Amino acid sequence: MSDATRPTAEITLLGRSYVIACPPEEEAKLERAARYLDRAMTGIHSQNNLLGNERIAVMAALNITHELLEALENQREGERSLDALSERLERALTNTKPR
Repeated sequence: MSDATRPTAEITLLGRSYVIACPPEEEAKLERAARYLDRAMTGIHSQNNLLGNERIAVMAALNITHELLEALENQREGERSLDALSERLERALTNTKPR
């Protein structure tokens, strides 16, 4: 598929439009991600409107990456906790004698 026939979607970040290659079935996810990124960039811009868009984008990417890593670590901790509870349950069931 050539670039001219590749499906695209338009997103807006800090008031600027971008056309992004995107399959139609992924467009809703792209729009959701763009809204999230735009909110992050707008928040940074509102704190310091002297920053250029590139620096704002990098700072937003770092902040979002930090959020992602925190969420992944919380998920891992939850999985470890569930594993420990499952092991305790297995031991309890094994140690229970039928009457």
